[in-house]
Amino acid sequence: MLTREEMQEFERDLQARKEQILNNLEAAQNKITMMQNQEPKDEGDFAVLAIETDIDGRIIEQQRAELNEIEIALGKIKAGTYGICEMCEEPIGKERLKVKNFARFCISCREINEREQQL
Repeated sequence: MLTREEMQEFERDLQARKEQILNNLEAAQNKITMMQNQEPKDEGDFAVLAIETDIDGRIIEQQRAELNEIEIALGKIKAGTYGICEMCEEPIGKERLKVKNFARFCISCREINEREQQL
């Protein structure tokens, strides 16, 4: 079980990561807008812009997914259910939460969940 101090520390870390992601998303969106406003001079320029836009789009997608997980974790902190596995309802290990502070499953249940997702 997490102490109040540990819970507050995880909340601070989640909030800091949330702010970082929001800044990253804003910067990436500004970059995409800037690239879209450029006039490619030839097919090579066009290809480079298309690739960079695609890569940035994928990064944005990944960052939004992480942001969603962070929002869920912050909601769990408020509800008092943070650090509890969504499958077995047992505490998620502190070491796991230190590595992935928005983890929703303990290690055992994560492995089960990943196997089920692959089917």
